[in-house]
Amino acid sequence: MKQAKIAAQLYSFRDYIGTPAGVRDTLRRLRRTGYEAVQLSGAIAPMPEAELRRMLREEGMAAPTSHERAAELVGEPERVIDRLLALDCRHTACPYPQRIPTGAGETVAFAEELNRAAEKFRRAGIVFAYHNHSIEFRRFGGRPMLEIIYENAPLVDGEPDTFWIQKGGGDPAAWIERLSGRLRVLHVKDFGVNPSGEPVMMPVGSGNLDWKRIFAAAEAAGVEYYVVEHDGDCADPFESFAASMCFLKGNFVS
Repeated sequence: MKQAKIAAQLYSFRDYIGTPAGVRDTLRRLRRTGYEAVQLSGAIAPMPEAELRRMLREEGMAAPTSHERAAELVGEPERVIDRLLALDCRHTACPYPQRIPTGAGETVAFAEELNRAAEKFRRAGIVFAYHNHSIEFRRFGGRPMLEIIYENAPLVDGEPDTFWIQKGGGDPAAWIERLSGRLRVLHVKDFGVNPSGEPVMMPVGSGNLDWKRIFAAAEAAGVEYYVVEHDGDCADPFESFAASMCFLKGNFVS
C-alpha cells in the first residue's frame, strides 16, 4: 500500500474537533504523524465547506471519503451531495442504520432504501457505501443481516470494518474477498482482549488479526484507501494512530 492511501477517521478525534481551531490542530498533528488523508465525520465543527477545504489544503490533507448520518443520506441526499461536491469528496458511507432492523423483511426494506439513495449519489459521481458494526452479523433465516443488505442493495459499496467483523463472529479477510470489486475503502483497527477476556479495539498490529491475509485480500479486491480508526477503548487517539502508522509503515507501506 502507499502511505498516501492511509487515512485517519476523524470521528476518533471527536473530543478534539469541536471547533475550527481544534480541527486544524488535529489535522496538523495527524500530518506530522504521517497521515496524508482523513475520513470526514459528522463530529467535525460546523464551518463553511470553502473554509474546511482550504484548511485541508493548507495542512496537506486529502479528504476522499466521509461518514454521514443515515437520516440525512436517505432523507436529504441532495444537500449531502452538494456538500460533498464542494469538498471534492467522492466517497461516502452510511455508518449505522437509522433504525436497526429486527427481521429479514425490515432488513430488505432498509437495503432498498439505501439503494435508492445510492442511485442519486452515483448520478452525482459519488460512491455510496455501507459501513458495518457487529450488529449486522445478527442472523435472520440463517443469514447475517450484512449479507441481506448487500444482496438487496446492488448499488451500495461495502466499507467493511476489520474489528467489527471479527467481533460479530465473521472473518475479515473472507468478507473483503466477498466484496471484491465493490470495495474502495476499508476500515482497519485491531481486535484484542482485556484482562477480563472481553474484546477491545487496539492499534493496528497490536492485537490478534491476521494483517498479512487481510491486506493481501484488500489489495486484490481493489481497496483504494485504508482508514485507520480507534473510536473506543482509547485513552489517547493520537498515540494510537501513531502506533498504527508505525506498524503499517514498517510492514506494509511500499
